[in-house]
Amino acid sequence: MSVDTLMHYASDSGGVLYVIAIMLFVALTVILERGWFLSRLHASGHVAQAQLDRLDHVDASALATLALRHRDLPAGRVLSLAARMSGERSREKVEAMLEETVMREAPRLDRFLWVLDTIVTLAPLLGLFGTIVGMFHAFQVLSNPGNAPTQVTAGVAEALVATASGLFVAMIGLLFFNGLHNRVRLAAHQLDTLKISLVNRLCGCAMEPLSEPREHASGLASLATQGA
Repeated sequence: MSVDTLMHYASDSGGVLYVIAIMLFVALTVILERGWFLSRLHASGHVAQAQLDRLDHVDASALATLALRHRDLPAGRVLSLAARMSGERSREKVEAMLEETVMREAPRLDRFLWVLDTIVTLAPLLGLFGTIVGMFHAFQVLSNPGNAPTQVTAGVAEALVATASGLFVAMIGLLFFNGLHNRVRLAAHQLDTLKISLVNRLCGCAMEPLSEPREHASGLASLATQGA
């Protein structure tokens, strides 16, 4: 398909194909930018949690070192705040401050996704509008006495290019929007997990193997023996 043909289709659609092309460019830009950022964020959160789990003792210097490794990312800001609050023993205060930091970082996770969502919704509607405009031009051929009806079908076929283009952009946008939305959900879960891990360690409640069910079971067994 030549450039002249594409220009002809765009002209018949009332310029809608130009708008759809711009929307495709914007959608691809958002997809690449968010995909790169969320990939970095996921890798940073996973590494930060693993490094925190390997620490034998959590203090300000250790947390500051971890924060430096993940600077300019939400995990680094959460770790930096935890380093400044390493001497605080009030669980409620530590949890509240870390929760505030997580909430401040949350808008960065799904930034620009509303643009992709809008394109997914708007592209098919614009394509349909371009097809309607093209069909107006196609049926105007019948007003000229010397034109054959076959020219109408050719015009209708050309007008349908706008609808096909809008659906194509919407399908691409929807596929990547769902994938990016799932990555945002995982990134938010990582930040919440990191926050809870820091609260437990800073307040002396680090995760330990649970032994209560076994002790409870042995106690029930002894009571059953005494009852017999």
